[in-house]
Amino acid sequence: MDELTVKELIENIKNLLQIEVLNDNEGINKIIREREIHRPGLALSGFVDVFTFQRIQIIGNTELAYLETLTPVKRELSLSKLFEFDIPCLLITENNHPGEDFIKLADKRNIIILRSVYSTTHVSQILSSYLEKRFAPYTTKHGSLVDVYGIGMLITGRSGIGKSEVALDLVERGHRLVADDSVNLFRRTEGVLLGSCTETLRHHMEIRGLGIIDIRSIFGVRAIRFQKRVEVELNLIDLKEGENYDRTGLDEKHVEYLGVKIPIIHLPVFPGKNITVIAETIAMNQLLKIHGIFSAQEFNERVIQKMQGNTRLRDYLFFDLE
Repeated sequence: MDELTVKELIENIKNLLQIEVLNDNEGINKIIREREIHRPGLALSGFVDVFTFQRIQIIGNTELAYLETLTPVKRELSLSKLFEFDIPCLLITENNHPGEDFIKLADKRNIIILRSVYSTTHVSQILSSYLEKRFAPYTTKHGSLVDVYGIGMLITGRSGIGKSEVALDLVERGHRLVADDSVNLFRRTEGVLLGSCTETLRHHMEIRGLGIIDIRSIFGVRAIRFQKRVEVELNLIDLKEGENYDRTGLDEKHVEYLGVKIPIIHLPVFPGKNITVIAETIAMNQLLKIHGIFSAQEFNERVIQKMQGNTRLRDYLFFDLE
């Protein structure tokens, strides 16, 4: 993850939380290093032994109401204790004003004070979600990402094997493009792998012999989406004579990105093979697995029962004359 400055934070959440900057100092260039946020209630009361000052500090009605109960002398001591620490920035909620003494101490310590019109709960939810994604581990994968029947399918393979052509064919059949050529992968804390497009290539695709095309302009907004959970990888490989390929699907293979495992299908390709229909089938088969239906295993169990001499179905069908 790249470094996150207070300036970048303001630019990214300004509209989301209707952020207003209450002061101006060199703290605008401070680095935010942690994804968690903190409410400094205990620190304001004087207990700072476990104060996580490295985090963005949220100050709501509770903290400000506590400061209002203090005498001027105790208030000054409380705020002085708080601003002894190198806090990245402070965010005041519900359009409250912390007071001029509060702002002066922040300026003295080069700490930016932000203010939002929203409640503390709403600010905490939106800010935590933003920081979680911003600090999430990420990598970039060469390939295409398409939403096929609600399944995020990462299409990979050597350069020129036809990844973009398969993705384009899927879009033409009503599925949705997330990214082409370069896919950004990032992991959420719950172990979910998400994929998105790069800002430069957003909704564009390169087709060899044709050039760059704009999927949104050609197919409309129904054909695109900004990000999608990655649930299966379709790896296109060259067909090799004499090579043994999976014929049953019993031995499910996996690939790991950022500590998250997803199933991978290595699909040999050759001229005339309908990769798009197979891709749709892979997505539908993955949907069945999510619902607890494993076709290959069920077929295997029927074969085993047959080998063990299970004649119940055969006897039933013998007397079925229609």
